[in-house]
Amino acid sequence: MSPSLTCTSLSFAWPDGTVVLDGLQASFGPGRTGLVGVNGSGKSTLLKLLAGELTPGGGTVRATGEVGLLPQNVTLDTRLRVDEVLGIAARRAALHAIEAGDAAEEHFDAVGDDWDVEERALATLGGLGLGRIGLDRTVGEVSGGESVLLRLAALLLRRPDVLLLDEPTNNLDLYARRRLYAAVQAWSGVLVVVSHDRELLGLVDRIADLRPGGMAWYGGDYAAYEEALAAEQEAAERMVRVAGADLRKQQRELADAQVKLARRKRYGQKMYEQKREPKIVMGARKRAAQESAGKHRIMHQEKIAEARERLDEAVDAVRDDDEIRIDLPYTAVPPGRTVLTLQDLRLRYGARVAGGLELRGPERIALIGRNGAGKTTLLRTVTGELAPESGEARAHVPLRFLPQRLDVLDDGLSVAENVARFAPEADHNRIRARLARFLFRGARADQLVGTLSGGERFRAALAALMLAEPAPQLLLLDEPTNNLDMASVRQLTTALESYEGALIVASHDLPFLDSVGVTRRLLLEDGELREITTEVVEYPS
Repeated sequence: MSPSLTCTSLSFAWPDGTVVLDGLQASFGPGRTGLVGVNGSGKSTLLKLLAGELTPGGGTVRATGEVGLLPQNVTLDTRLRVDEVLGIAARRAALHAIEAGDAAEEHFDAVGDDWDVEERALATLGGLGLGRIGLDRTVGEVSGGESVLLRLAALLLRRPDVLLLDEPTNNLDLYARRRLYAAVQAWSGVLVVVSHDRELLGLVDRIADLRPGGMAWYGGDYAAYEEALAAEQEAAERMVRVAGADLRKQQRELADAQVKLARRKRYGQKMYEQKREPKIVMGARKRAAQESAGKHRIMHQEKIAEARERLDEAVDAVRDDDEIRIDLPYTAVPPGRTVLTLQDLRLRYGARVAGGLELRGPERIALIGRNGAGKTTLLRTVTGELAPESGEARAHVPLRFLPQRLDVLDDGLSVAENVARFAPEADHNRIRARLARFLFRGARADQLVGTLSGGERFRAALAALMLAEPAPQLLLLDEPTNNLDMASVRQLTTALESYEGALIVASHDLPFLDSVGVTRRLLLEDGELREITTEVVEYPS
């Protein structure tokens, strides 16, 4: 049988009663499926249910073949050897014992038919760009990105029929991402990947969109999905206009009917007062008029109720596509004005900027380089959080820094209170008016930051920095799209379109860098910061 995964009436809720999935029906067959949805829709939870790591509250998951899951947050014991992570340590030890002349039966039992285990392991590591690390080094000797690929290598060696990947490119540099892309392209079984990486989603065969009402399927890659979604959105908005026009028509007809009935009532009252008809006839006419008025009222109210229902259904079909809309005139930097100066800078841990480097005017700088090259260290040195070993990093305008961990916020304070910390001179109404532009309207501005979803937390952190006083004319962002869903990435892009200051973004997300209009690219490699002219960076293997 072909490998597959099938969910039947799948339900899951957390212990506090929060419902994540309710009666989900879905089936994943051969090929590559991109699983998308807004933050909090249950994508990671669904993968864990599919892998058997969580128990559903109702319904079933049926898997044909072995299932392997690469979780979003990979944590490995730094003391483990590479062969232990790959799950081949026992077979490898037995193989070496046999090769050394020990013919004990338990060694042959341990090896089984897997006599080429070392060759396969090294080939798998080589395919992911990890050939140089070997099998005897420890996890503590590899980078965070390499540990993700190492965990993937362990899965590939198991040869599962179904591979589940949860945000696999988070924290991977460009080189590691390309290795992962190649592994995904070469996969021949069932693959389900949750990701916000547009390049990775460009490799899938279909998109599954997880929504509160279930799952919607779209053929093709993410670009085809966006086109289909735009067509759906246009049709849904057209239906809203049609349903709204119908409701207004029904309301007008009710008003017209009420006018006509009022005229009849006045005519009947006039006839009664003038006693032009027998009393019994006038009584019958009055009862008939009352019955007619009641029937008309009920009929029109039913039509209005139906029209309202159609309008509500049409509105529900339109996706919430709110965008951050801001106007930050005080962030503008005149062209040519010096924003940042780096002079003979040597950072902690060895990286350096030889000579001098200047950023001028509203430039948009992409800071790129492999994991561990020192990009975050450079950004923290520019902010003054870290002192350089030597040289100088000097900002000539107000700046703000948004770190990967979003730890600029106080979880015990509301969104509005956090923004007030950065703009102490702004009054309550001014803060709320500004927050509304970041989609925190009404009670949402009073939510505790500790209760926000990942995307909401990012928006709150961005609002706090961009609405700070004095307004930042230099904004530093460290891997801003990590853990953001596509809607949040679009909101960030929109916000940065409105930002008129200088920008430095450390990111491996090339489509995002293109979308924010990067004007220069700085590569931190082999301890040196240098400017490059090409958009594509080729790292040596």
